[in-house]
Amino acid sequence: MDDDLLEMSKDDLIVEIKKLRTGIRAHRDSSGHNLCWYHPDLWSLLPEKLDPDVAVPPWPKFLRGCVRYRQSLDEQLPGHKVHDHELEATDDP
Repeated sequence: MDDDLLEMSKDDLIVEIKKLRTGIRAHRDSSGHNLCWYHPDLWSLLPEKLDPDVAVPPWPKFLRGCVRYRQSLDEQLPGHKVHDHELEATDDP
């Protein structure tokens, strides 16, 4: 799957690494409601171009997953900043 890397020059590899780091940093630096969104921009950094076959859980299971994700942030990032902002329809990415 990553055979293209074997044919890249050192300079091409550096460009690729910088592109990937930029995408990872953009995702890492997301906060607030942006943590919950679909991220095709991040996935588009991969060389294989395909439409992901995304399966979404039914609403009750989806919402329980959101609650567990939020709880895990409290456990893994104790003392984190709180983004106390209600999501508005205009906030969609």
